[in-house]
Amino acid sequence: MSLHRRPEVWGVLNVTPDSFSDGGEYFALDRAVTRAHDMMSQGASVIDVGGESTRPGASRVDVESEQARVLPVITELTTQGIPVSIDTMWADTALKARAAGATIINDVSGGMADEKMLPMMALEGCNVVLMHWRAHSQEMDSVAVYDDVVNEVREALAERVAAALAVGIAAENIILDPGLGFAKISQHNWELLAQLEEAIPAGYRVLVGASRKRFLGELLPEGHEVQERDASTAHLGVLLAEKGVGVLRVHNVAAQTHALDVWQAFQQGGLRG
Repeated sequence: MSLHRRPEVWGVLNVTPDSFSDGGEYFALDRAVTRAHDMMSQGASVIDVGGESTRPGASRVDVESEQARVLPVITELTTQGIPVSIDTMWADTALKARAAGATIINDVSGGMADEKMLPMMALEGCNVVLMHWRAHSQEMDSVAVYDDVVNEVREALAERVAAALAVGIAAENIILDPGLGFAKISQHNWELLAQLEEAIPAGYRVLVGASRKRFLGELLPEGHEVQERDASTAHLGVLLAEKGVGVLRVHNVAAQTHALDVWQAFQQGGLRG
């Protein structure tokens, strides 16, 4: 048995009124800050703050509204020493989030939604997440068509990496995300997960955000609450840890941390045995 490195757990903090996962529960500043502290105490290493819902069908948020949502939260969290990632497709939001103390930029469009994003990332010199993406939320379901999803995602991510390197983003700063649920039906998601090593260009860190997504809900009884997907998310996180995934982006940090505790104890016991 080989010992795999334990993945980081990033806690999702949606400061939106229309998130699919929490229904705007953390839209208010004080509740968002409290939630971030809770997730850090439960084992999160980073709080990923986003001000635009990217659930299928969601409308875009203008840059001014997004910044009004995320910047006060980021400023408060970083002032208190909490590591923050900014989840945005707007270069100006990412730049202002960096000024407010965010140390990571997580762009679900992989720099495709805003032509200023990749050059700005290069100048900032921070860690960046580039996700596989085809279209904004209102159109993503219509482009969920692939001949070979694994190869097509790998080729698209390789193009994003090439574009990032071309503008001066350091290879060691790049984290890649296969984009589960973004322009993908359930079968696509499962194929990507089963063949993750083939879907991600070699040599890059990997982030997976499967938390509470629709394809996990399809394994549960009809009419379940979205929070009931947390156990499935945590189980999947352990399987991904076995594959060497470096970052798990989740809503329920406590559940994922506990699952990884069990996995790590099992590994260490097996190595001693």
